[in-house]
Order: sequence, then C-alpha cells, then structure tokens
Amino acid sequence: MQNKTNYLALLAFIAMHLGCILIFFMTWNITALVVFLSTFFIRTFALTAGYHRYFAHKSFQTTRTFQFILALVGSWASQNGPLWWSGHHRYHHIHSDKKTDLHSPKNGFVQSHVSWVFDARHDSVDPKFTKDWVKFPELVWIDKYCHLSFTLYLIGLFILGSAISYAYPSLETSGIAFVLWGGIFSTVLLYHTTFSVNSICHIFGKKDFNTGDDSRNNWLIALLTFGEGWHNNHHKFAYSVRNNIKFWQIDITYIILSVLKKFRIVWDFKEPRKTVD
Repeated sequence: MQNKTNYLALLAFIAMHLGCILIFFMTWNITALVVFLSTFFIRTFALTAGYHRYFAHKSFQTTRTFQFILALVGSWASQNGPLWWSGHHRYHHIHSDKKTDLHSPKNGFVQSHVSWVFDARHDSVDPKFTKDWVKFPELVWIDKYCHLSFTLYLIGLFILGSAISYAYPSLETSGIAFVLWGGIFSTVLLYHTTFSVNSICHIFGKKDFNTGDDSRNNWLIALLTFGEGWHNNHHKFAYSVRNNIKFWQIDITYIILSVLKKFRIVWDFKEPRKTVD
C-alpha cells in the first residue's frame, strides 16, 4: 500500500501547535499554572497507567468502572482511542526497530517521533491486537468517538473556566484561559513527551539489558513521562506494572498505582522477574 497522508489529522496537529503562539498573549498566574500542570498530570497518568500499562500490557487488574475512566481520560490526550493506541503499541513490541516498526528512528527521527501518526495506513489497527478489548462496548465507543471526546473535554474546560471566573473573579481566569492552558498548551506538551519515548528513548540513553532492539533508559524522559523513559527496562519486562528496576529510577506512575492498590482500585500487579542479563 502506497504511503498516504491523513491530512485532516495533520492539519489538526498543526493548528494545535499554532495555537501555542497565544501563550505569549496570555496572563501568567497561579491559576494558569494549576490548570496547565493538573491537566498535564492527569492525562499523562491516564496514558501511562491506562493506555500503556493496562490496555497494551495488562500489567494489573482493575474494575470495569476504573477501566472506563482510564480510557475516557486517556482520550482527552488527543492521541486517539485506547484500542488504537494499545493495538499499535503491541505491534511495536513485536517489530521493535525492525523495518516494519511504525515508529523506529531507523526510519528517520521525525518519522519515529510523529510522522507515522499521519500515515493513513495506520489509521486503523489489526483487530488481532485488540480482540481482548472489543467485548467492552464502552471501550469501542470511546475508541470510535475519541475526537468527539476530546472536543467535549475542551467544551468542559470552557464551561468550568467560565464558572470559576464568575464565582471567583480574583483568580483572574476565564473559559478561554482554561481551554488554552488545559486544552491546547498542555496537550501539545503531552504530545511531545509521549512521542519522545518512541524517538529519543531509542537513540539516547543507557542500555542495561540486551533486548534485541535500540530501546534505552533516559532519566529526563522518565521524569517527564512518569516513568515511561525507563524504556530499556520496559522492553525487557514489557508485562511489568513498573518500569523502574533500580531503586533510584523514579517511576511516578507506579507510585500512584501502588497508592491506588491500597484502596483496592487496582490489584494483581505483574512484577519483573529476576534476571542476570
């Protein structure tokens, strides 16, 4: 199949980045910072714990309700739905850094970082990689209407920001401010922290394990992605609920999941096996 570009997705991606120019015309205050960081934090966790460690690797168990929440909040990251995301990630682990890998730096840095997303050949995912999730109609719905979900997220931010502005004018915010800080600026940052695992973590960093690919541990990406940057560890123990192997390797996602485990929201953690590799 000849390469074809999904121009609608590409234009939307470009528009989001152009929207970031507005950051130079926005009011910088504590409210803006809280909105920016909280929306980045919540959606990063939904991607790392939900889309990645749960939907792609089944590294822990949870209730159907929390499963739905992870899928819904993950769709607010504007990175498509949980079936699409986890299906492509499963494919990646099978083909990691081979010519058939959708986002290997061997195909070029830009391709690995983001261009593969706009290749129309990747608009769908092989059903064999998602057959365990299609039995949940709510997940199929979120996956199908992920762009609507993100649109409703933006509308929700506008309504929330407008309400807070009306009730607490001293916070100096607005509906538009909430959309920009929580829906545009933080989303663009989230794009590139997530994409950096595909690109940077297959080029720069340390290889503690021989995994047959170029996956590497990168401490900076690990901090920005709540533990996903311990990527060589992950490719060695893809089934594991945690990516940190050494005590100093910070894995924020695992820390949060460990807290949730105490409240029985999640359980049955899969831990890495001892190895001498």
